[in-house]
Amino acid sequence: MSTETTTAPVKVKVPKEALFSVKNKRLIYDPLNDNNPITVQVLGICSALAVTVKVKPSIVMAIAVVAVCACSNVIISLIRNIIPNRIRIIVQLTVVAAMVILVDQFLKAFIFDVSKQLSVFVGLIITNCIIMGRLEAFAMANKPWPAFLDGIGNGFGYGLILVIVSVVRELFGAGEIMGFRIIPESVYTAGYFNNGLIIMPPMALIIVGIYIWIQRSRNRKLIEPN
Repeated sequence: MSTETTTAPVKVKVPKEALFSVKNKRLIYDPLNDNNPITVQVLGICSALAVTVKVKPSIVMAIAVVAVCACSNVIISLIRNIIPNRIRIIVQLTVVAAMVILVDQFLKAFIFDVSKQLSVFVGLIITNCIIMGRLEAFAMANKPWPAFLDGIGNGFGYGLILVIVSVVRELFGAGEIMGFRIIPESVYTAGYFNNGLIIMPPMALIIVGIYIWIQRSRNRKLIEPN
């Protein structure tokens, strides 16, 4: 008489992914270059043209977008499994709108002068394609921590372009950056004049175009095959 022994299946523990694994780090640094939301995905162009006349409003706008994008990503990721598919866009808009209202009230309370300069563009963060795109494409399908890093990365990628464009426009349009005189008075005495054309919205688009050209000439991965 033989006896058969059954062994319980061995559970293999899957090692937890490190908080800052290579995969997670790419969520932060990819949007700065290889997958920049403005220069590669061509999103958020309107605010890049409108708020980049001076550096200070651009920095504040960039921080606002980082905060809204990161927080919205986390919230949507947390509730992604209970959002009915039919109303997911409405839920996403509601979350973003709530974050934007909080940011707008914070700016009015603590840096009112910059809030006035940004005018309606803070409110228009609600319709920013970058934020809605990340909610739909990433936060709805990933856990809160990667969603948070994705929001931070895309917010910084957006802010990087805003700051670069605003530095060029304020430098050549006013001869200063954030109130500090950069172009010396002797240059003006020699006949130099501030470039009034560069503070016009079309010049912001031209600067973004030049940046895209430089970026693609240095990064061959961004060149589309014929």
